[in-house]
Amino acid sequence: MDWKPDRMLSKPIYKQISSYFEEMISKGVYPANEMLPSERTLATQLQVNRSTIKSAYEELEALGIVERVKGSGTKVSSNIWGISHKRIPNWGRYVEDGSFLPNIPMVQKIRTITQEPNIVNLASGELSPHLMPTEAIREIISTQPFSENLGYDHPQGNEELREALASFVHKYRCIKTDSESILITSGAQQAIHLIVECLLKPGDAIAIENPSYSYSLPLFKTAGIRTYLLSVDEQGANPEELISLHKKHRIRMVFLNPSYQNPTGTSLSTVRRERFLALSSELGIPIIEDDPYGITSYSGKMNPALKSLDKDGNVLYISSLSKVVSSGLRIGWVIGPQAVIQRLADAKQQIDFGHSIFPQWVAKTFLNSTYIEEHIKSLRVELSQRRDELDVSLRNFLADKISYHLPEGGIHLWCKLNQRMNENKLIEESIKNGVAFVPGKILGNMEESYVRFTYGREDLGRISEGIYRFSETIKRLEYEYKQTNRK
Repeated sequence: MDWKPDRMLSKPIYKQISSYFEEMISKGVYPANEMLPSERTLATQLQVNRSTIKSAYEELEALGIVERVKGSGTKVSSNIWGISHKRIPNWGRYVEDGSFLPNIPMVQKIRTITQEPNIVNLASGELSPHLMPTEAIREIISTQPFSENLGYDHPQGNEELREALASFVHKYRCIKTDSESILITSGAQQAIHLIVECLLKPGDAIAIENPSYSYSLPLFKTAGIRTYLLSVDEQGANPEELISLHKKHRIRMVFLNPSYQNPTGTSLSTVRRERFLALSSELGIPIIEDDPYGITSYSGKMNPALKSLDKDGNVLYISSLSKVVSSGLRIGWVIGPQAVIQRLADAKQQIDFGHSIFPQWVAKTFLNSTYIEEHIKSLRVELSQRRDELDVSLRNFLADKISYHLPEGGIHLWCKLNQRMNENKLIEESIKNGVAFVPGKILGNMEESYVRFTYGREDLGRISEGIYRFSETIKRLEYEYKQTNRK
């Protein structure tokens, strides 16, 4: 046998072997009823363990391709080409071979575990149900007549909603725009996806913040986009690093989350905002501004949106109602040049024929109501109270073990543990102890011992309980570490 498994591939050896024999059988190299090499012989030929061959043959048997004959060995199924034979698709291979990459396992686990009621959820970016204007929306639905056309709406989204959003971003983010320059999307995530798919091509280089929520998004790798990192400090991302990155890699786009950034909670200083815009114009690099938290400023005093300072049309502005009203409405939007908006709208039409009319009607009616202003004021107060509870809890339970920058808006607090700890072990043990958070490595920080606590999902009282459970986990791991070193 000339073929050998490739040990450099991420695909398990036994799966490579089963795939090889499936292909050979389909080509007729091994016809029906022919015996395959024995497990011992094949293991010697391929220089693998016999258990690896056993696993490969078992997979082929599960697919109905081979039969295991006790005392004789493994042979190609006698009726593999027969009319009555039914072959089961190898769904595992389809799952592995799909072009759209899955989330990393740790992200999948955190998202699953946070659905359990006994877990204090300091990981999810969703708002608590108590922070959503549920009663106001119920009032709207019960008293306002729904008279919209239930067919497909405008490719860019409902025009009345786009007009309401134009007024909304002008009032709260000082952005001057009109309905023709807005595209309604299924949350901000779809907006990012459309931009990547429509405006970039495989091999293009982009700059993102480090750490950054964008680092955890598989869609960049799926699209073949190369990502390069801009360091973040207490004044936000450093624009000067963009110059060197562009010289080396020809950066095509910059993705920024400038207001109460995820995960650090920092805001880009006004000086740096102006510098990024100047570099954008100088280098011809568009900026994608992701602004889900801009209006959550606890004091009500907000940093200007990059888009509000953009005089040259270099910024594509993304936001949504997910972090300030309701994630379940799935209302996001992109604001940009009309040619770009029309291109993205065409792609969205190909994907889903446009957004559902009912959530658009709810969002439009809510934004045009008297409820919205009171809700935002209330949200700012509620989030600041949760931030304060998290701050007090960290000082009470982990005063000498942790350091952090206190955010003035948003829902995230970025912490550095003063003692180096294995983040995988820390999250595993914390989950066992009933609290979830996001480890720093998921968000691009390659140093150990960074964690992100998100305080918008849990209610007052539960946040303190979560930090207590986290502190108890830290103590136990420290004790185990000391005991191990003594031995």
